[in-house]
Amino acid sequence: MDDRKLDVLRAIVEDYVATQEPVGSKVLADRHHLGVSPATIRNDMATLEEEGYIAQPHTSAGRVPTDKGYRLFVDRLSTVKPLSAAERRAIQTFLDGAVDVDDVVSRTVRLLAQLTSQAAVVQYPSLTRSTVRHVELVALGAARVLVVLITDTGRVEQRVVELPTEVDEYLLGDLRARINARVAGQDFTAVEARVSELTEQFDPEDRPLVTAVTAALLESLVERHEERLAVAGTGNLARYGQEFDQELEPLLSALEEHVVLLRLLGEATSPSTLRVRIGHENALSGLSTTSIVATGYGPDEEALASMGVVGPTRMDYPGTIAAVGAVARYVSRILAAR
Repeated sequence: MDDRKLDVLRAIVEDYVATQEPVGSKVLADRHHLGVSPATIRNDMATLEEEGYIAQPHTSAGRVPTDKGYRLFVDRLSTVKPLSAAERRAIQTFLDGAVDVDDVVSRTVRLLAQLTSQAAVVQYPSLTRSTVRHVELVALGAARVLVVLITDTGRVEQRVVELPTEVDEYLLGDLRARINARVAGQDFTAVEARVSELTEQFDPEDRPLVTAVTAALLESLVERHEERLAVAGTGNLARYGQEFDQELEPLLSALEEHVVLLRLLGEATSPSTLRVRIGHENALSGLSTTSIVATGYGPDEEALASMGVVGPTRMDYPGTIAAVGAVARYVSRILAAR
């Protein structure tokens, strides 16, 4: 596509995103300095429509972008809308106040929803991509222990375990020391084998307590909480209800299903890689009028999890891409400093 037709397509996308009204050639000539006559713009629009980049929704003279048009627009973006100094300060101030990883995720998802006016989704740092920093065992009573797992990213998981025997403080301290000697600094693919071997190293009368604690560590902390997600801003989608037509309900249902959300976000890759899926590029049924902007985040170039926003295909792609990228980079720096 030549530059002039690309400029016409870009102007149509920008106007339609801003006004939600089909865009005509006269409006383009009046609002944008395209350097050509309305007749030439009409000819370019006819070509764009013939090639499937824009469509005429009804008998009006205006045109709207198609999924193919949005895709070309996004692929040919030379710049994204820069965040204002106030927005950058707001990101820093809001996220700097986080006390732990749970708080970072909670603040991040709310911030993304506010910055983009879309529904935001943030995956907690994946345990399978993390390493163990420390395991703490705290006696809570005669036969109860709190098992606390702390990862290298600062993620904290905990579980109260009911024991088959009374707590022996010496035994608990010994078990704590042996667990940490085996798993501290190890990634989670190695934890199960290293912890499973511990039981046989204790006297038979101590093994029921050891088994209860290690089972809680493996089954509850490693498996059940593997793919946790935070969601915010679903109410933002209500303002786009007309654009979703009959598809707002399946979208809201999808936002309640974490398995579906993980598929929408996609596999976490490098924090510097940002993904945009538009309309029918989303394979999930009922989401053909939905777009997703997502990226990975994590220290250095290692992506521990994904974050992104979900909204209508008529979204401010430059602004959304800038916001998602900026927040992901800042969260990555926070995790690298922990």
